[in-house]
Amino acid sequence: MAEGQNNIHHNPAVVDIGEVEVIAPNFKRRLSGVTSTIIQLVPVQRALGYKVAALGPGLPDTIPHIRFRDLLRLWSRPRSGKMRVWHARRNVEMLPAIILRDILRMPLKIVFTSASQRRHTGWTRWLISKMDAVVATSGRTAAYLDVPNTVVMHGIDTERFSPAKDKTAARVALGLDPDRKFVGCFGRVRHQKGTDLFVDTMISLLPSRPDWRAIVAGRATGPHLDYEKQLIGKVAKAGLTDRILFVGEHANINDWYRALDLFVAPQRWEGFGLTPLEAMAAAVPVVATDVGAFPELIVTGNEETGKIIIADLDAMISATAEFIYDDARRQQAATRALHHAKTNFSIEGEVRRLGEVYQRFLT
Repeated sequence: MAEGQNNIHHNPAVVDIGEVEVIAPNFKRRLSGVTSTIIQLVPVQRALGYKVAALGPGLPDTIPHIRFRDLLRLWSRPRSGKMRVWHARRNVEMLPAIILRDILRMPLKIVFTSASQRRHTGWTRWLISKMDAVVATSGRTAAYLDVPNTVVMHGIDTERFSPAKDKTAARVALGLDPDRKFVGCFGRVRHQKGTDLFVDTMISLLPSRPDWRAIVAGRATGPHLDYEKQLIGKVAKAGLTDRILFVGEHANINDWYRALDLFVAPQRWEGFGLTPLEAMAAAVPVVATDVGAFPELIVTGNEETGKIIIADLDAMISATAEFIYDDARRQQAATRALHHAKTNFSIEGEVRRLGEVYQRFLT
C-alpha cells in the first residue's frame, strides 16, 4: 500500500489530493472568523458534492484536509481532469498560490474572498489584482474592491439555529424563569462589541418592565476582563444583578437563542457578524447597529425582521423599547425573521453560490 493511502487509511479526514478540486487554505493557527468559516463550510461543501479539502494548521483533525507535502502533486490535475481552485481568504494565502501558479506553473486558479470594510493597502491591492476571481462577503465589502467581484454572503446552519418547539421548556432547561421574557446580547464581551451599550440600555429599560430579563452570553479575555468587571459592577449598583445575567460562554449557544424574545447586536465595529442571522433563524427579531453586514441581513420597514440603528445609547434604548413594549410587532417580526433567515441565509445556499464561482474554472 502506498504511503499516502496508508495515512489516509489511518486518518479518514486526510483526503487523496488526486480527487481534490478545491483547496481551502488556513495559514493561521489562531482561531478567527476565517478559520470558523472554513470549519463550517468544508463539510457542507463535501456533503453537497464539491470536492473540497482544507490545508493548514489551526483546524480540527476531523475536517477533510490535505497535507503540505501533497502540494508537490499540484503539477498534475485531479483525476477528473479539471483545473484546481485555490480559495484564499487572507494575504498569507494569496501569495503562496501566486507562486504556485505563476512561478511553478501549476495548473491552478485562485479565488479570494474579501471581508474587509476598509481601504486595502497597496500590497493587498496588488495581490487581489492577481486573482482569477474575487468574492465579497457583503455589498459594503464590495465597495472597497477595485476589481470585478461577486457578493456571496455568509450563511448559517438553519437546523442547528432553529426555533424552540416549546420556549417555556427551552428556558427551564437553561435554568431561566419560564414566566419572563428575555432579551439577549451574545458574543465577545468588549468595548468594540458594544456590550456596555447593551447593559446601559437594559439598566434604562428594565426597571419599568418587571416582566423582562436580559442575558449577556460571551467571554471576556485578557485586557477585556476589567471591562466586564466594570459592567457587572454597574449592574449591581443599579440593583439589577438578578435581571441582567452574565452567563459566560456556551457551546450550546443555539439553545440560548431559543430562550429569547428579542436580540440586540450593539457592535461599534464588525467585519460581517453572524449573530443576527443566528437569532433570526431561531425566530428572534433583532435590533442591530449599522456596522458590518448587519444592514444587508436585517429587513426594516413594512416587512421588518428588526431594526438598524446607529451605535448610540439613546437610539438603542428607543429601538429596543419599541419591540419590548409592542408584543404584536415583536411577534410579527419574529415570524418574518425566521422565514427570511431560512430562505436567504442557509449555509447550503452559501455553498451553492460559491460553487457557481468555482464552476467558472472547474473545466
